[in-house]
Amino acid sequence: MKAILLGDAMIPGEGFGKAWEKHLSKYGSDVIVGNWESDWGQLQYRRLEVEKRGPEIETVDETILKEGKDADALMGLFVPVSSKVMDAMPNLRIVGVSRAGLENVNVEEATKRGILVFNVKGRNAHAVSDFAVGMMLAAARNIAKAHYAIQNGEWRKTFVNSNCIPEMHDKTIGLVGFGYIGKLVAKKLSGFDVNIVVYDPYTSDEVIEAAGAKKVELDELMSTSDFVSIHARLTDKNKNMIGERELGLMKPTAYFINTGRAGLVDQDALANALKEQKIMGAALDVFTTEPIPADSPFLKLDNVTLTTHIAGTTTEALTNSPYLLMADVAKFLNGEQADFIVNKEVLENEDFKAWLAKVRG
Repeated sequence: MKAILLGDAMIPGEGFGKAWEKHLSKYGSDVIVGNWESDWGQLQYRRLEVEKRGPEIETVDETILKEGKDADALMGLFVPVSSKVMDAMPNLRIVGVSRAGLENVNVEEATKRGILVFNVKGRNAHAVSDFAVGMMLAAARNIAKAHYAIQNGEWRKTFVNSNCIPEMHDKTIGLVGFGYIGKLVAKKLSGFDVNIVVYDPYTSDEVIEAAGAKKVELDELMSTSDFVSIHARLTDKNKNMIGERELGLMKPTAYFINTGRAGLVDQDALANALKEQKIMGAALDVFTTEPIPADSPFLKLDNVTLTTHIAGTTTEALTNSPYLLMADVAKFLNGEQADFIVNKEVLENEDFKAWLAKVRG
C-alpha cells in the first residue's frame, strides 16, 4: 500500500506518521506525510466552512495532486475528501479521519467508487462530556462571570439568576442525542442525583433505560428539563431542530448547553430567548461563524457563558486519535472485526474485494 497522511495545525502529520508506523507499517512503507493546513487560524476557518458547506468547496491539496495517482489510502483529521480528491486518486481504497464527524468526507461518492471510509467514534467523548458538565455548572453558578469580574476589579455577587441559583441535585437534565458523548454525560451526572431524559430517535428505549435515563419526545424534553444539553450529530434533516418554538417550551429557569454543533440550533431564536430572559441562561462552545463575530448578539448578553470551541480539545483526545484510527484499519486488514467502518456496503464492491485480497496476500 501507498498512503498519504495529511495532518494539520491541530494534529500534525507527524502524529499520523507515527501511528502508521506502529500499526500499519507491515502493509506499506511508501508513506507520504504532510499537513493540509498548518496555520491555526486558517484551520479553524476552513474546517468550519467545510462543516457548513461540505468538502466540495475546497481545492485539492498539492500533496495529493503530486503523490495521489498511485496511492491506496488517505488519512488525516480535517483534510477535505471530495470527489475532486477521488478523481486525483484513482487507486484510492481507504479513507480515514481521526474524528467522529464526517463533514469533511463525501461519503456518498466514496461509496459509489468502492472506497471504504473509517472515522473514530468517541475519540473525544470523554473530553466533550467532561466539558458539558462543566458548562452546566459554569452557567448556573456564574463561575466564569465571577472570575471575569474579579479580574476586572469587581467583587460581583449578583447575577441575572441571583433569585434562583440552582443546585444540581434532583434537577432534570435533557440530553438531545445519546451516542458516545450523551451516554458519558449521563454517567458522569449520575453522581449528582439528577433525573435524565433523552431525545434520540435512533437509540432504543432499552439502551436509554439501561443507562438510568428515560426516553421522551423532544417537546417533553424541552418543557420538563432544567438543563438541555445538545449532543446530536448535525445532518441535513436536523439542521435548526431547536428553534423558536422549541426554546419557547423551556422553563424560564432552565439553561441551554451546546457543546455539539451550532447548526442544530436557530442562533437568532436562541439569542432572542436569552435577551428576553425566556430562559435563564446558556453556555455555548460552538458558533456558526468562528471566531465569533464582533457584532454577535451573544456578546451583549449577561446570561450566557461563551468558550472558543474547545470542548473536545484535550491532550488525550488529540494525540490518541490517529492511533485509534490506524489500529482499527489494521484490525480490518488483518481480517478482524473493525469498529469504525462507515460505509460497510463497500465490502461487497467487486473492485474493493479484489484490492483487499491483493493487500492481504
